[in-house]
Amino acid sequence: MFRDLKNRIFHPIYLLEGEEPYFIDQVSDYIENNLLPESERSFNQTILYGKDTTVNEIRQRAMNYPMFSNYQVLIVKEAQMLKKWDELLSYVLNPVKSTILVLCHRHEKFDKRTKVGKEIKESSHCVLLTTKKLYDNQVPEWINQYLKDRGFKMEPKASALLVEYVGNELSRVANELEKLTLNVKPGKEILADDIERNIGISKEYNTFELNKAIGQMDILKANRIINYFKANPKPNPLVLTIGSLFGYFSKIYLMHQAKPKTDAEIAAVLGVSNFPMIINEYKTTARNYPKQKTEEVIALLHQYDLMSKGINTSGVDEAALLKELVYKILH
Repeated sequence: MFRDLKNRIFHPIYLLEGEEPYFIDQVSDYIENNLLPESERSFNQTILYGKDTTVNEIRQRAMNYPMFSNYQVLIVKEAQMLKKWDELLSYVLNPVKSTILVLCHRHEKFDKRTKVGKEIKESSHCVLLTTKKLYDNQVPEWINQYLKDRGFKMEPKASALLVEYVGNELSRVANELEKLTLNVKPGKEILADDIERNIGISKEYNTFELNKAIGQMDILKANRIINYFKANPKPNPLVLTIGSLFGYFSKIYLMHQAKPKTDAEIAAVLGVSNFPMIINEYKTTARNYPKQKTEEVIALLHQYDLMSKGINTSGVDEAALLKELVYKILH
């Protein structure tokens, strides 16, 4: 799609849909900032929002012709909020060739069972982009490519730390990477130290390191981390810490169930990147926590998850609950 846009091969209608808004925004932003010369945008480029417009208004605007330009651009953001889509059917069947209509249908797919949905899917007038969220194990590779395109690279530990804290929401990941690229020299490998210095995530005291300390039965390090969490509760809420531990031990349980034999099999079963550092950590944890012990840990995490939400507890603070939970896991 970007190749066609850069070569100025345009279509009358673009439907950008799906679970990952980052890719939708990348396309719509490119069209907004590059399709028309700046001098033509005031008369020929319109941005509408789904909550403030109607399908009928979109149809009427799309039928207008450009002024002193070859094209008019009409971008509809948050299009998933619109109703009565069949009012657009007549336009989809016979669009104005000088109008570029961009529908940004974020977070979900457009309903292709409708008449207009079927026509958009099948029409040669329309370009359909369906986006999917990346799995957590796909994000490090996406990070590597994002940085490579900009002349940077990142060590696996740093990317794992970033994903642990930011998750797989690519807009947030990209924002944090932008901060890093502004503060690190091009060509330099980005390390966990850079994450700590520029993003504010402690490279030593975070849920990623707590999982690792518990997995390795490192009682001293685990206690240091939970004491840090106690002193810094805002960025380290108990419910997220427990969620991270649950995800970690769920992977250990999968290892016991599937019994993968090679590093590649472990990576495939767990849905993680096949980096020796990551795979060896899971191997160590699986040895330290046999299947029965892993089941006990998961049961504990479920119990303390409820307690962290105020169920079956009498006003015990989060720091005390976490300390108690970690003690029970490690003993």
